[in-house]
Amino acid sequence: MNIRTLSNLLLKTYKTPPLIQICGFKHFPAPPSYDHIKMPDRTKLTIIEKVPQYPPGLRPPKMQKRLRYMRGAETLHNFLLYKQYGIVALTGGRLKWIHFEMMRLAIGRAMDTQRMFALWRVDAPWQPVTKRGQGQRLGGGKGAIDHYVTPIKAGRVILELGGKCEYAEVQDFLHKVAMKLPFKAMAVSHQMLEKIRLKEEEDERNNVNPYTMKYVIQNNMGGCHRWLSPFDLKWFCKHT
Repeated sequence: MNIRTLSNLLLKTYKTPPLIQICGFKHFPAPPSYDHIKMPDRTKLTIIEKVPQYPPGLRPPKMQKRLRYMRGAETLHNFLLYKQYGIVALTGGRLKWIHFEMMRLAIGRAMDTQRMFALWRVDAPWQPVTKRGQGQRLGGGKGAIDHYVTPIKAGRVILELGGKCEYAEVQDFLHKVAMKLPFKAMAVSHQMLEKIRLKEEEDERNNVNPYTMKYVIQNNMGGCHRWLSPFDLKWFCKHT
């Protein structure tokens, strides 16, 4: 006689339902399967060169600031290739070589190389930044190259981490690394990125206020074109 038959029989016999206890009955869900994950040959982050290598005889070119490389939203590298975990930039900024080394050493110490892997999603420092010596007179042309940087836009995936692991295992040290970057960043998983994207689409679809920032700027309400920057006219006061 099973438990359900016994309980029905007792309910017919007694007016009030009796207390039935099942001692020692436990149900644990099966652990997740990682059979579909293939580990690459190199599991750690590669070493990034401090200075780009130019052909022999070529003088390293100098460059303007070109802040447009950091402004706006990233439209290409804004998703996770392996659909697991990573670090995403929330605002624009620049990465120096010392930031690459900080991320490589911190993640290399914390991750388990037997069942985890990490890879870069950004290029090595390539944009030259010039600097004049302190106390020098103005003039004399552009200064010498001091260091190289990598410009980052908002929404850019900086690195990915995956393997046979859960997000709770890697969240702590990914968050610490993200907090040390020179711009706002956060540790994310593939599910988190999908929730953020769906939330933005839902908010835009269910918005009942017709006077959105895009509508106000496109119709020049209040003469806002007099004090808005060209980037506000393009991004509608986002990613500033």
